[in-house]
Amino acid sequence: MNLEFSRPHISIIVPVYYGEGSLTELYQRLTTSLEQITTYYEIILVNDASPDESWKMIKNLAEQDKRIKGINLSRNFGQHYAITSGVEYALGDWIVVMDCDLQDQPEEIIKIYHKAQEGFDIVFARRTVRKDKFLKRLSSKLFYKVFDYLTDNQTDNTIANFSIVSRKVIDQLKRFKEQNRLYPLFIKWMGFNATTIDVEHSKRYEGKSTYNLNKLLKLAMDSIIAQSNKPLKISIQFGFTMALLSALYGAYLIYRYLFFSQSVEGWTSVMVSIYFIAGLIFANFGMMGLYIGKIFDESKGRPIYIIQDTIGIEKSSKE
Repeated sequence: MNLEFSRPHISIIVPVYYGEGSLTELYQRLTTSLEQITTYYEIILVNDASPDESWKMIKNLAEQDKRIKGINLSRNFGQHYAITSGVEYALGDWIVVMDCDLQDQPEEIIKIYHKAQEGFDIVFARRTVRKDKFLKRLSSKLFYKVFDYLTDNQTDNTIANFSIVSRKVIDQLKRFKEQNRLYPLFIKWMGFNATTIDVEHSKRYEGKSTYNLNKLLKLAMDSIIAQSNKPLKISIQFGFTMALLSALYGAYLIYRYLFFSQSVEGWTSVMVSIYFIAGLIFANFGMMGLYIGKIFDESKGRPIYIIQDTIGIEKSSKE
């Protein structure tokens, strides 16, 4: 077979975690949708050390269809690290990233693919009506509000990972080696010709989201520190403001003592002020410590992810 025709036109990258119940349905709907575009495609399912039978399901699917490829990470690295591993092995001219829970509907790939053919390198799927639970929608909205303020960005909270990008975008993405990963932000930062298109969002096919409050807070903190040093600037500004207010208040007390013979009273208020200022100092040190800790993590040069096993993927196919 001619290599030119055997090379996949589209690669689908799906990070998998607790996907045992949805993988068969996902595969069937993906193949039906993709064959309306091309017969030359690959589906890369990345098992992020899911504690259920997801990897076994991936191996079974790969044995049935050679266009299914599997990557099994050695431990749970996280969704965006799983996406990174899939990106490294994707061979398609166009790369689609989507979730495994079928909230990103495979049928919408046709829509975003045709939009990309209008001359765009990046097309993000915009979920105009999200079918998530209220608390998840609220936490997502609050996350992006805080994130935008601290990073001076304008982020649409209806956009997540579901997208299609061209090969040249992926080739540049592979140059990103930092430990803190957030796929959509990396894609947007590169500045290629991008657009959005409205898609229909669906309810979860099975189970519930594994993103709890602690994971969302950690993601928010890591993302903000990785993208901006504005929290440090705010800390400095707040420190100068407190120092200025303290100096003005001290000048007022001296003025009152010299001209009105009014002595300063109230040890309680003095002690409260001391503890308040000490708390601010420790908070500022903590903020600086977070940034130093991230620098330390980057300096170690550890791999972003570790692969335990693969199926349908040749080691030499990684560029």
